[in-house]
Amino acid sequence: MSAFADDRRIMIIALIGATLLSFAPLLYIQSDTSPITGAFFRMLYAIPILLFLVLYLKKEDHRQRNSRMLAFVAGILLAIDFVGYHSAIDYIGSGIATLIGNSQVIIVTLVSWWLFGERPNRMILLALPMVMLGLIFISGIWDDQPYGADPVKGVIGGIVAAIFYSSFLILYRFSNRIQAPSVNLQLDATTGAATGLLLVGIMPLSSLDIEPIAFSVTWPGHGWIVLLSISCQVLGWLAITYALPRLPAAHTSFAILLQPVLTIVWGVLLLKEEPSVQQIGGMILIFSAIITVTLFGRTDNIVEKSSN
Repeated sequence: MSAFADDRRIMIIALIGATLLSFAPLLYIQSDTSPITGAFFRMLYAIPILLFLVLYLKKEDHRQRNSRMLAFVAGILLAIDFVGYHSAIDYIGSGIATLIGNSQVIIVTLVSWWLFGERPNRMILLALPMVMLGLIFISGIWDDQPYGADPVKGVIGGIVAAIFYSSFLILYRFSNRIQAPSVNLQLDATTGAATGLLLVGIMPLSSLDIEPIAFSVTWPGHGWIVLLSISCQVLGWLAITYALPRLPAAHTSFAILLQPVLTIVWGVLLLKEEPSVQQIGGMILIFSAIITVTLFGRTDNIVEKSSN
């Protein structure tokens, strides 16, 4: 197979993965579950599938025990990300929540500069105030009729998601310095996320307006979560994990940006979400900042996966 044909095949895999992930908020909303319940069962249903793939594929995994544990701990950070992300969807809608969560690219760039010396260019200095102003617009502070049940809480949830997703990406990356098989790494992180969500979900968090896990299996709610788990948590993430490290930087950037764009489209077309003019302005600012950092502000060594 020629290099061009191979790149095209990998790009198609990346685009399929990004497209699958773009439906995650829609499927979560259809499940009509609480943020922690939806996130927990999303992870739980994925574990046996990933375990089957690990046993079936039998790929050599040379990671040491501490590296596997780091991937597991990274999953615990991912658990908190999903609590914030699903809460933001409930409060402010799928499109805006996903866009705020994808601002993690800026946080990852800054932290990688601090921890690993991967110095970005000066475009990051332009992106930060754009994101901050965009978040203020989206919160509806100066808006008479902002979209969402509680835009301020939605912004807070989105920021929590972005921070912990950034933390997950950095630790996840550090745990995989020898490039372990994607499915093995995914299994460790998903198990960690399910464990973290279980611990959070049985804690009394009523003061934070967070409902505990509802362990009763309902239909069709859990049918939507099973579909979410298979399509996004397994197929979508594995496709992205496999494809992005093998793509040229320009193709990687496009694949990363496709997912939030499609999620916004599905939110408008399928969920009838109608952000206000001010919130649309905030979304444009944040998306412009993400494009700026993704295309011009990151170092060649930083490789990320698409949001949630």
